[in-house]
Order: sequence, then C-alpha cells, then structure tokens
Amino acid sequence: MHAEVPGFTSTHLTLAGTERTVYLRGQGPAVIVMTEVPGITPAVAAFATRVADAGFRVYLPQLFGTPMRPVSPAALARTFAHVCVSREFRLLAADASSPIVDWLRALARHAHGECGGPGVGAVGMCVTGNFGLAMMLNAPVIAAVLSQPSLPVPLTARMRAGLHASPAELAAAHEQIDRRGARILAMRFDNDPLCPGARFERLRHEFAAAVETIEIPGRFANPQGPRPPHSVLTNHLIDEHGQPTRAALDRTLAFLREQLLPA
Repeated sequence: MHAEVPGFTSTHLTLAGTERTVYLRGQGPAVIVMTEVPGITPAVAAFATRVADAGFRVYLPQLFGTPMRPVSPAALARTFAHVCVSREFRLLAADASSPIVDWLRALARHAHGECGGPGVGAVGMCVTGNFGLAMMLNAPVIAAVLSQPSLPVPLTARMRAGLHASPAELAAAHEQIDRRGARILAMRFDNDPLCPGARFERLRHEFAAAVETIEIPGRFANPQGPRPPHSVLTNHLIDEHGQPTRAALDRTLAFLREQLLPA
C-alpha cells in the first residue's frame, strides 16, 4: 500500500524498467515536481498544488521518503542516509547527473505524450535541484526550475561550482535553449551552505541570458523552518505579499506560464 497525498490521484508507472508511484493533479501542460529531502512533505504537496491550480498537470513522483510525513530532524537524517547509499544518486558528481535522471526523463516524455503543449516543466529542489537541467537531454523539458540545487555536495571548489550535469547534458540544454526557447530559473538563499554562490556564478557564465537567478538574503527565510535557511519554495516560504520568498514563488508560476502556456 502507498500513502495518499490529499488532493492528488495516484498511479503506478513503469518507465526505464522501474515502477514508481506518481501523484497527479490538475489539467494543462505537464510540470514534473521533484521533491526535496525528506520527501513529499505537506509543504512540498502544498507547492505542487499551487502549480496545478495555476493551470498545469502536475506529476509528483515518489522518489524517497514517506509521503505527507512532516519535516523533522529524524526524517531528514533517515532520508538523507538512504539517499547517500542509494545507487540512484551521485552526491559527489560535479560533471555527471544521478542515474535516477534517466527515469525522470522517461517521465517527462510520458507526460508530454499525455498532455501535449510546447514542452514540459521540471521543478527540482535540494538533492533534485539540478535535475531539470540534466533532463533537457532526450526529453522535452523547456522550463527548468532549480530551487536550492544542492548537488554535488559542496566539499571542494570544483564541487561548489558543479552543476551535477555531464558535458552532453549541458550541450543538450544549450540546444533546447537555441532551438526550442528553453529557459532556466534558479533560486537560493544567499547564506545557504548547501547551495553556494559559486554554483550560481557558474550557471550565469554557462547560460548567460537563458538563466534567471534569484538570490534571497537569508534573513527573509521563514524562521519557523529548519536552520540554516534552505528551502525557498517550501519550508522557508513566508506566504505573504511583499515577502521575497513569496515573490520567488510567484515568479516560478509566472515562469512556467511564460514557457508552457500559449500566449
């Protein structure tokens, strides 16, 4: 039995030889929402609901953790330990993506086949934060949202500037940008040790005008979230007009509309 996510229906999809549960909500062009550690928390589900209600068909795959379990130190530690030993994630790879991205590319192709439209959106957070970039290879992703992209773990200068994508994946992203008008939106808190500023400098150097970056002073993070500030769209969101995190959420929805919905 799998857990329910309120407001979503669920299905089992076998793609690239692996079956996973995917939660679905909304109608419109497809947007894949990839969860952060520790999983599909209530805050992640709330964000995915906002995306669906903005006019999109959300595909929320179960990648790790237990759906709808609140964030806690124990849940964070347990899920991160699982990710560390999983063969589907490469936490230290600066110039290669994680193997699970192959499955997510297949999901993007499947979702585009079901929903149509100009392409697919992909929103990643934390350990999945860079996946939307790598998913531009062999998949119709034209709107990649990179929220606090945390891989590779920033242990060295090379890792701090790493994009967790191979040369072939970066080349594919450039091709999607040039041929299909793909764009990238990236966001972080400026004092987040898991997502250093060097990574955003690399993004701007690599993609120039095709990438839009948002860097929010850490003092504007929701103080009720875990410390240090990290999760722009979920745990550290202050959902009030005038707040920088709410502005980042609004910009995310506008970015997806610009890229995926007809004028």
